[in-house]
Amino acid sequence: MLPALSSSPRFPTLSKPNQSNHKISNLQTSESTEDHLLSSFNSPLELKQLHSHLIKTKTPLSLLPLTRVASVCAFTPSFFYAHQIFERTGKPAIIVWNSCLREFAEGDCPFDAILLFNRMLQFNVCPDKFTLSFVLKACTALLDISHGRVVHGFIEKLGFRPDVFLENPVVHLYASCGAIEDARLLFEKMSERDVGSWNIMINQMVKMRDVDGAYGLFTQMPDRNVRSWTSMISGFVQCGKPREAIDLFIKMEEEEGLPPSEVTVVAVLAACADLGALDVGKRVHQYSNLCGYNRNVRICNTAIDMYVKCGCLEDARDVFYEMKDRTVVSWSAMISGLAMHGQAEEALGLFYEMIEHGIKPNGVTFLGLLYACSHMGLVDEGRKFFDIMTRDYTITPKIEHYGCMVDLYSRAGLLEEAHEFIKKMPMSPNGVVWRALLGGCKVHLNTELAEEAFRNLFELDPLNDGYYVVLSNIYAESRRWEDVARVRKLMRDMGVKKTLAWSSITVDGVTHEFVAGDSSHPKAEEIYQGWDKLLPEMTRLGYVPNTSVVLLDMNEDEKLQVLFRHSEKLALVYGLLNTPSTLPIRIMKNLRVCEDCHAAFKVITSICNREVIVRDRSRFHCFKDGFCSCRDYW
Repeated sequence: MLPALSSSPRFPTLSKPNQSNHKISNLQTSESTEDHLLSSFNSPLELKQLHSHLIKTKTPLSLLPLTRVASVCAFTPSFFYAHQIFERTGKPAIIVWNSCLREFAEGDCPFDAILLFNRMLQFNVCPDKFTLSFVLKACTALLDISHGRVVHGFIEKLGFRPDVFLENPVVHLYASCGAIEDARLLFEKMSERDVGSWNIMINQMVKMRDVDGAYGLFTQMPDRNVRSWTSMISGFVQCGKPREAIDLFIKMEEEEGLPPSEVTVVAVLAACADLGALDVGKRVHQYSNLCGYNRNVRICNTAIDMYVKCGCLEDARDVFYEMKDRTVVSWSAMISGLAMHGQAEEALGLFYEMIEHGIKPNGVTFLGLLYACSHMGLVDEGRKFFDIMTRDYTITPKIEHYGCMVDLYSRAGLLEEAHEFIKKMPMSPNGVVWRALLGGCKVHLNTELAEEAFRNLFELDPLNDGYYVVLSNIYAESRRWEDVARVRKLMRDMGVKKTLAWSSITVDGVTHEFVAGDSSHPKAEEIYQGWDKLLPEMTRLGYVPNTSVVLLDMNEDEKLQVLFRHSEKLALVYGLLNTPSTLPIRIMKNLRVCEDCHAAFKVITSICNREVIVRDRSRFHCFKDGFCSCRDYW
């Protein structure tokens, strides 16, 4: 008996019908032992011992797990021995080696597939198209274009072209490795392309942020599947074109009648979040729930973000608390959403609840917490969170965290502390950090630090109009008119133009956009008359127009006319005239809401008994019953 098997029970022959139950039990035990031996060898030596045993017991070699034989012998001198076993079982050796290649290519060490391919060539094992497809898969996983080119050479040499089964992976390899021109050349030369060929090129071009090139290919596709549409929708979202993404999704529904996949839903919800397209976002979320996608954590997380950014905090809460499995992303999204809506206390409370649930926070979690503290003046709490993220959770603060701390100090009027904090940063401060200090200087009228912040911003981003405007406003409020003129001249000399402020409101699925003094809207006169009707009652309730926000050289009457035609006021009046009184009015603004509009909105919500939700460039203002969720700290 073989030494390695000397302690093993001898495999019995089948028992006769009159044998005892005890012997039947031994048979079952022996069969179980044999099964174990057949799958537990870990070296060529153990395989050879098992092979000897199978010969002695006249057990067919076909019972051996051949893929395991291949993996055990692949990188040893017993490679040819394994090959002989395959021949004796009657199974083509290439099929077994391909199975092994596939395991390696899809496993934790895909480079083993490349090594095995080389061994196969050394032992004159002729590859077939499946062999080459698995090696290409390994090369793509490793982004190994040099070995990939070798495999491509074998495809050409062995005459496997044209064959999309192999050509598609080669295109995918080149594109994934950044050789997009090579990928495009091979794609163009393909005599036959399937939908997968087009999808590969579109996906890779999107990853390289060539969304226009990807869309050009998309429009040429003879046939498209859900993946094609989803790739293009996702591409628009990733490249900052949410409107195009939503338009394409609607086209996919209406023209093709294709049901969105879970990946499509995520992409469309993300687009709706960026654009504030609540109607489409709600419809897509309801569809995903009907399809059972509410168990998909990624969809739920994106839905939370969508509802938060569309001003529907209660809907975001509903999604969050209905989730059975919440990840750190879920908790962080909800904490950040509460912070954006001025619900700092609830955001902090949710953090402690998260810790009680055993969820470890990450950098995004603390970013949301610091944002909550900075927008509600919770200086001590902000300091504490910045400290414990490093001390208790070993999270190294990124520049975004430092930016939040500077914003926290600056908003609270601790400008010198903010300045010192910037000086001690372990990395060079970026525009976000200096902009936070500049914003605090505007609130607290510190021209000296404002000038230093502007000097640094001018070096980092000299074409950003916002910095010039803020500094000019600080000078104007300090009545330093010569400095105002100097800043405006600098803007002209640099070719910098002020960003046009706009506000938008969506009514019955149609988005209406307004700019200051807009008279182009079909209902402009009706909107102006609506404002004029509101003004006497607003004045009676204590509204006093703040003409200091109009930084133009004109008389008070002219300033009032400019003030009353601010874009957010026009959007609000349009909403009052054209939406049901029971619904909140939701307004999007590309810049910060001005002080006068903020004061006016509080008064109007008291008069009209309406809830108004304004999303500006950094946060939400939820106006109701004469109050704002920001508590006038913004």
